[in-house]
Amino acid sequence: MYKYNNLSDGNVVRQLITFAFPFIISNIIQTLYSVVDMVIVGQFCGTNSMSGVNIGGQVTNLVMNVAVGLCAGATILIAQSVGAGKTKQLQEIIGTLFTSLCIVSVVMTGLILVFADPILKLINTPAEAFSEARSFLIVTALGILFIFGYNALSAIMRGMGDSKSPLYFVTISCVINIILDFILVGGLRLGAKGAGIATVISQGISLLLCVVYLIKRKFVFDFKLSSFAIRKIQLKAILKIGIPMSVQNFITNLSFLFMTALVNSIGVTASAAVGAVGKFNGFAILPAIAMSAAISTMCAQNFGAGKVDRAKKTWLYGMGISCIMSYMIFILTVMFPREILSIFSKDENLIRMGIPYMKAYSLDYLLIPITFSMNGLFNGAGHTGFTLINNMLSGIIVRIPTAYLLYILLNKELFGVGLAAPAAQLSAVIISLCFFLSGKWKRRTISFEEEEKEDCLENQIEVG
Repeated sequence: MYKYNNLSDGNVVRQLITFAFPFIISNIIQTLYSVVDMVIVGQFCGTNSMSGVNIGGQVTNLVMNVAVGLCAGATILIAQSVGAGKTKQLQEIIGTLFTSLCIVSVVMTGLILVFADPILKLINTPAEAFSEARSFLIVTALGILFIFGYNALSAIMRGMGDSKSPLYFVTISCVINIILDFILVGGLRLGAKGAGIATVISQGISLLLCVVYLIKRKFVFDFKLSSFAIRKIQLKAILKIGIPMSVQNFITNLSFLFMTALVNSIGVTASAAVGAVGKFNGFAILPAIAMSAAISTMCAQNFGAGKVDRAKKTWLYGMGISCIMSYMIFILTVMFPREILSIFSKDENLIRMGIPYMKAYSLDYLLIPITFSMNGLFNGAGHTGFTLINNMLSGIIVRIPTAYLLYILLNKELFGVGLAAPAAQLSAVIISLCFFLSGKWKRRTISFEEEEKEDCLENQIEVG
């Protein structure tokens, strides 16, 4: 029998660490997908293929974050349902999420297949890397259904307080991915296309194993076709919480895609250098991301159980732990930038261009744990609308103009582009602190009881 964990009782610190640690390891392993792709492609196929994986991957991530946002919104609702002890509501949320993501994945796949070339041209993809970026983008687009499905299952299990099961399956997936990378990229020299195929196959196998595992353990959702249905009440709640998170993720990636387009105008080496730093950054911010998600889930269960003070306590401890880990990473990054970049490529020009960008960007690690932890608290309470507005202000109003302005003022040096990230993060910290001090984050945003009453009233009016 599948068991979920109640995170609204017991020692806060112990539960936070116990829940967050597997999540951190899972995120580290999942990030290995893209990092291993980049390293193996860089070592066996060169700079053009590296740039192709970076550019194609960023476009894929833009689409992926739509699903990630909806899943994160569902995670909050699932955690609140668990905290309130509502099993039927839980089943309906899961069924609605799966069905909605299936529809979205088909639409997204079609859009990418049709508009792949215009998108890559729009972001100034270097001519030398265009075919590689296109191959990676097309292949990963064909596997969007697998990627969406796996992320949905992971989000659901974490919402129920289970962060260990997703760890097992992402580990299996990563091992398969690495083996296939060596075969397809190292052996067959398929370049970015081989890296994309490896990612899609490994995600598909992981999804299949995860479904079989849950069915055998009598998961709360039975995976029967009749259970895949969209419930109006649950869909409204998922969209209310999830759309702001999807848009937030979309905007973040869009702002970084603008920075990529800016760098692409310099040349393929600069593009590859920024790609290498981006892959390392994916690792560097993992502790903050994982702790934010852990805070969000725990706070959501506590809000569902009516324990607001315990939710606040969870946030404070989580932010402290996140800061310790992120500041250690900052120190290592500043001390060993050359050594880190040499992992991805031995190209001296790439390393030379990447070092100043990495040093400027690393300042972001001092602020990220604060912003992400506060987002975890606000999202757990259901205030995803606020985090969306904050992200829009920092990503669009601050990051993009700052990147362009410093790019021009510092003679098109990557150092100026790198400074845009911490500048945006600082503005997000200030706005978050103001919202926290206002106390508005304590207000309830979703009430299924009120939605059900409204739905019943509508049905009565229609019958009458």
